[in-house]
Amino acid sequence: MSESIYRTSICPECGADLHCCRNCRFYEQGIHFDCRETVEEPVIDKEEANFCDSFSVKTDFFQNRSDKDAAAMARNAFNSLFGGIICR
Repeated sequence: MSESIYRTSICPECGADLHCCRNCRFYEQGIHFDCRETVEEPVIDKEEANFCDSFSVKTDFFQNRSDKDAAAMARNAFNSLFGGIICR
């Protein structure tokens, strides 16, 4: 499944912005501006919506939750706290 994520897209469950650095496949904490793409200026808040033209959603973003068991969902929620998809 794949859908488009726009600058104004929000999570239907929690209302968090989806078009943000932390949900981008180019995001990598610790490198120049935390981005593997060449960007002119840094995005200060990595969890807020931005206008980045290089944004490309992470490849594992649209996993179907109904296919996962409770343990896998809990593990993914824990892992998301440390660099995965951010959902408040």
